[in-house]
Order: sequence, then structure tokens, then C-alpha cells
Amino acid sequence: MPDETDETPLPATPPTASEPPPAPAEDWSTRYKYLLADFENYRRRTERERESISRAARGALIRELLPILEAFRSAQEAVQRLPADDPVRHGLELLDRAWMTFLKHEGVTPIAEVGQPFRSEEAEAVGEAPPRPGIPAGGVTEVVQQGYRFYGGVLRPAKVVVARAPPVPPESAAAEPSPEEP
Repeated sequence: MPDETDETPLPATPPTASEPPPAPAEDWSTRYKYLLADFENYRRRTERERESISRAARGALIRELLPILEAFRSAQEAVQRLPADDPVRHGLELLDRAWMTFLKHEGVTPIAEVGQPFRSEEAEAVGEAPPRPGIPAGGVTEVVQQGYRFYGGVLRPAKVVVARAPPVPPESAAAEPSPEEP
């Protein structure tokens, strides 16, 4: 007859379904590696998000500065009539270099140039003009308002005048005799 004291004692708190049984040491090692990889992915993702937010804020600021740059360019064009040694003209040339250095440092590049082909994803056609020598049909003949790229995206589209060949009259209309001829 077995002794009643030989029975195995029950645990103080029974294991619940939410608590997994203790894992062997190698399982803890695997869990640690996965946790470390998850943390590294989280760190990289937050870094990308922080950089994206920073670029968006800088882009918004630069977009607000563009009208000031255009006003400065208008003043610079007006001063071009002054002699080359005039201090005002020299000062505006220095400011122009400072603006260009700032925009280049921020990753801002101009979009439109006269003679380049028109690209609808970066520019808006505001007019048409006949083609000129060196500017074929479909090319930019005039930049009305400069557009800018910012880290590969369009900060502001350019407004341009595009060269367009005059419409060719249909040949059938030229070959038919006019009704007035006998």
C-alpha cells in the first residue's frame, strides 16, 4: 500500500494559458536576437521619419522664401544698367552668390532652362510661341517663373512658354478646287 505522503505536491499557482512554459537557453538566445533586430528596425524607421519631417519643414520654409528670391532677381535685373564698378551692383552680385550657395547647400536646383524640352511633370505651360533657331517644337522658349526641385521632388513647378509649330493645313483642302473657280 502506498503511503499518502508519496504523492507529488501541486504547484502553488497553476500555470495559465497566457504564460508559456520556461524555455530552454537557446530559445532565449533566439528571442534576444529577434528583439535586437526589431529594435534596430525601429531605430532606422524613426530616423527615416525624422529626416522626412525635417525635409518637409525645410521645403516649406524654402517655398516661402522663393518670392523673396524672385523680388531680389527683379532688383538685380534693374541694377544691370548701372556701371560694373557701382557698389550697389557689386552688393547685389554678392547677395546673388549667397542665395545660390544657400539653395545649393539645401539641395534646391532650378528646373527650367530655355531650349530644354518641355516636361509636364515639372513645368506648367502658360503660353505658346513659334519655334526659333536652336529651339525645336516642344522646347522651352521662355521661363516666366522658375521652378525648383528639392531632393528629387518638385518644390514648385516652373511656368514656361513652349515652342509649338503652326498647324499644318490639311492637304485635301489645298487640292480641292474652290467653288468660285469656273
